[in-house]
Amino acid sequence: MTPKNFLLCMGTRPEIIKMAPVYRALKAQGQVVTVLHTGQHEEVAQALYRFFDMKPDISIALQRLSPSLTHLSSALLNAIDAALQQIKPDVLLVQGDTTSALVGALQGYYHDIPVGHVEAGLRTGEREPFPEEKNRELIGRLSRWHFAPTRQCKYNLLSEGVDLARIFEVGNTVIDAAYWTRDRLSRADTPVQDRLPAPVQRFLARHSSRKLILITAHRRENWGPPIRSIATAVAQIIANHEDTVAMWPVHPNPAVQADVNSVLSRMPQQVRDRICLTEPLGYQAMISLLLRCEFALTDSGGIQEEASAFGKPVLVARLSTERQELVQAGGAILVGTAVAAITAHADALLTQALVYSSMQLAQSPFGDGLSAQRIAGILVEAVAFDEARIAPAPWASLPVPALRTPTAQALYA
Repeated sequence: MTPKNFLLCMGTRPEIIKMAPVYRALKAQGQVVTVLHTGQHEEVAQALYRFFDMKPDISIALQRLSPSLTHLSSALLNAIDAALQQIKPDVLLVQGDTTSALVGALQGYYHDIPVGHVEAGLRTGEREPFPEEKNRELIGRLSRWHFAPTRQCKYNLLSEGVDLARIFEVGNTVIDAAYWTRDRLSRADTPVQDRLPAPVQRFLARHSSRKLILITAHRRENWGPPIRSIATAVAQIIANHEDTVAMWPVHPNPAVQADVNSVLSRMPQQVRDRICLTEPLGYQAMISLLLRCEFALTDSGGIQEEASAFGKPVLVARLSTERQELVQAGGAILVGTAVAAITAHADALLTQALVYSSMQLAQSPFGDGLSAQRIAGILVEAVAFDEARIAPAPWASLPVPALRTPTAQALYA
């Protein structure tokens, strides 16, 4: 089969991380792979593209004049439309549940380009997380191929009426990316700054004998009082456990930073000294911290998946998760944002060896590191099949014999 042009549409940090293995796998299959960067997470995006050796072919200069989703969707609709007219790909791939994924899938439909959805079928069955839950559902209506990371995701799609023949349970490419990054960071020629920023290195060096908790909190539904509650719980955990420190890359939103600082600034100095608040860290640094930490306290779906790749327990600061498989496997607990619940579960992990070991999974429920290879193989075969199915039959160019009777002529007129 002649190589086809696969367009990867992405723009946020999680999309880039999870699409990078697909990019490499399609390249290995000899396909043409075009990268469209939609421009949301510009600073962190460019660093990730360099790290994954995945240079964008087209970059949208996204002008965010308003934080509203309406403005973002409108800007992306016009920009992706122009890009598709220029590239004219054979297949368009989107990942996850972002606005760029939804708009990319919609434009694929408008341009009659078949859409593949990487990480399809995640559902909470609730309004939250907003707007991601609805984005996933809508992308599911626009896609031709659905690459479900788990069996539960496959069942979610089937329950919504998606054709079984279009659903492929392949695992999650986030595990591929995590393993690839772990191996790359272990190489002697990897620059030190690619692992951890200097301030983080110094903090960890000062507390090398202590246990480390990794904290992240960024979801809109947790902004305000829930973030303050999480910060209060972290301070209590550190105060109660002299042998423990915390690393918290704080979301750049000024309101989130103000909430976190307002709580921790009131804590005793000996507590504050063992909590390292940093700016958001690069992907490589987060993988390094996951390899080093005891467990993660997070509301991030990506961290839940990445932690599971390395057998690290997760306390999920939400009341529901679209990664329910990790909860069912015992690797995560939904603790919400109440101080008492967070501290109780953290205390158990820090002091009870049996509790901790019971949450250390031997293998992630999200994949084995080969998901992207499966996706690439399925896509290449599916595109070849579709091409053969719609190709003219070898006899189509033969002259049509004259119809001999008036009746036959009338029937086929």
